[in-house]
Amino acid sequence: MSDDDRLVPIGRVGRPHGLDGAFVVDRASDDDRRWRVGAMLLADGEPATIDLSRRVGGGRRAIRLDRPVTRGAQLAVRVSELPAPDRDSYYAFELVGLTVVDEAGVELGRVAGVHPGVANDNLELDDGMLVPLIEDAIRAVDVEAGRIVVDREFLG
Repeated sequence: MSDDDRLVPIGRVGRPHGLDGAFVVDRASDDDRRWRVGAMLLADGEPATIDLSRRVGGGRRAIRLDRPVTRGAQLAVRVSELPAPDRDSYYAFELVGLTVVDEAGVELGRVAGVHPGVANDNLELDDGMLVPLIEDAIRAVDVEAGRIVVDREFLG
């Protein structure tokens, strides 16, 4: 599978909502373009089209697809379908697996995940350490070189 064919999760099929075949999207992408009527996505790897989309309680997203899907099915898009991020911006999936080093080049670990937070997102390293994605902590991100430079003093 080429890099452009990789799938990026944008949510999961959640509980049914209403009597019209709609369901709540669990862990929904906050990119509203993903949820427009007529938008195409992959449900467990198979193409589907959104034919109903609305906000429900708590601002959550509910959609209906043009075909039946099972609860828990992953909703995704191909990397090639994503718009290019703004300069100095990155998709979370691009950061997973990058090596994290301090300013002296000492390796601190690899990014195991990116977790959204109230004030800022956090990188989780493979040893469980969390690094806030803020300017004071992150000195440089080089996706192509596969590394993130952090300020060790900020981490304590």
